[in-house]
Amino acid sequence: MSTLAVGGRSHVAVLSMALAVVMLGYGMVIPILPFYVERLGASGSSLGLLIAAYAVMQLVCVPIWGSVSDRVGRKPILLIGMVGNGLTALLFGLANELWMLFLIRSLAGILSSALLPTAMAYVGDSTSERGRGSGMGLLGAALGVGMVFGPILGGWLAGDALSTPFFVTAGLSLVALVPLALLPESLPAAARPRAGRRPPPGLLREWARVLRGPLGAPLFMAFVTYFGMTAFYAIFGLYALEKFACGPDRVGTILTGIGGVSAIAQGVLAGLFIRRWGEVPVIQAALLANAVGFVLLTLAGTYRSLALAAGFLILANAVLNPAVTALASKRSTLGQGTAMGLSNASMSLGRVAGPLWAGFAFDLHANYPYLGSAVVLFAGLLVSLV
Repeated sequence: MSTLAVGGRSHVAVLSMALAVVMLGYGMVIPILPFYVERLGASGSSLGLLIAAYAVMQLVCVPIWGSVSDRVGRKPILLIGMVGNGLTALLFGLANELWMLFLIRSLAGILSSALLPTAMAYVGDSTSERGRGSGMGLLGAALGVGMVFGPILGGWLAGDALSTPFFVTAGLSLVALVPLALLPESLPAAARPRAGRRPPPGLLREWARVLRGPLGAPLFMAFVTYFGMTAFYAIFGLYALEKFACGPDRVGTILTGIGGVSAIAQGVLAGLFIRRWGEVPVIQAALLANAVGFVLLTLAGTYRSLALAAGFLILANAVLNPAVTALASKRSTLGQGTAMGLSNASMSLGRVAGPLWAGFAFDLHANYPYLGSAVVLFAGLLVSLV
């Protein structure tokens, strides 16, 4: 018998659909955001700051949303996140000044960041410990599907007008709101903290406290996981161009292929591996495989070997992510919402640090971003052994 009950499966399916909509919208932004900024006469540095604004807002807000969901329930926060995703997409499509883009993109980071930690907490509430890895893997697969098809769909929709993908995202968010509204609440009022309890401490104080406890290692692993993943994606196009003279079509072929690998690995393989061996052994094996994958990228001598190395790396990363999230959920003593919020904050920190490191290191040498990332992943393996 499956470790996920029938009702649990349907709830995870709804949450996966909601996250796929969010990531589809995020993916559609990737190919057209540079043109949006260029149309307003801004520079490349403005584009970088605009991307960073979204990640920084997520970094700050995900633990807050997680803690709030522990107090008021999961469902209201899920609805706020989806409404915010659709509203900010609509406003972005209507924006015609650079300051508007910064304001709306920052607001998008604040509101849409409510969805992922709350969805993960919902899965933590409504699945058994044995089935939690599968549930987290399905959420991860939904994120991967959105990122695979988002850039392709965004480029196609922007052919007539750059704003069209944003309006489509707003419409999809409205559609996804309906099944979210029909979900039952997963956290009964009796299981929530008492109303008179002191508000949760600030982000830095919360991290300082939990890093010393059983949740500290999973949070570090969450940072390492996303540091490696975003460092890979940030400069892969430049890396393939410099070393193999690949154009956008060949780079896009690889990214589409590894996106499919990621979705399958998170949706199927991660749950199977975690049920068979447990989170910690899977994390350790995946960290080692990630480090090896980065080294293989620097050793690739042909386009085919580059594609195989990238596929191996993303496969290892796709297995690592659900295992880390499931372990954080199991080790939490703070409530599922708070734990998933802190986990997602660690991921956001990795999404900020990874591209910054990769861009700086690439200017020194094309291999440095991936060799440095291999060192970081290997350090994560050493921490996991302790």
